[in-house]
Parts: sequence; C-alpha cells; structure tokens
Amino acid sequence: MEVEGTRLRSATWSFVAHVQNTATGDEWIEVVGGRPGDRNVRSFRPDQVYPPRAARKAARGPSLAEAPQLPLG
Repeated sequence: MEVEGTRLRSATWSFVAHVQNTATGDEWIEVVGGRPGDRNVRSFRPDQVYPPRAARKAARGPSLAEAPQLPLG
C-alpha cells in the first residue's frame, strides 16, 4: 500500500486495521512499516492511503476514503 504525505522516501507500509470511533465518527488506518528494516506502527487518515501501483509511473487510483473496498495487499 502507499501512504501520501509521510516524508519518508523509501518507506513501505503494510495494512493492519481500519478503525472507526463510533462515538465521534473519526476513522483512521493502522499500518506497520517505515524505512527498510523498520516495523513502526503508524496511523493515517483514509484519504492518505492508496493501493499499491503496478508500476512506479502508473497513475494513482482513488484513496481508501474514495473507494473503501480497495485491496491494500
């Protein structure tokens, strides 16, 4: 998966969970990863999370916020 706005150039991320606070309606995506060798747990807004691109120059599709059933593998 790809995460926009992390300021980490060579970071890789793996999906952990999609979380929603039922009291406030807030939602976020839990991921693990970071720079090569890191296993940091981070949280991002759904509009920052995208499925992986098939090729580096391929056009980016919709974010998880725009298409909530995207495969994040």
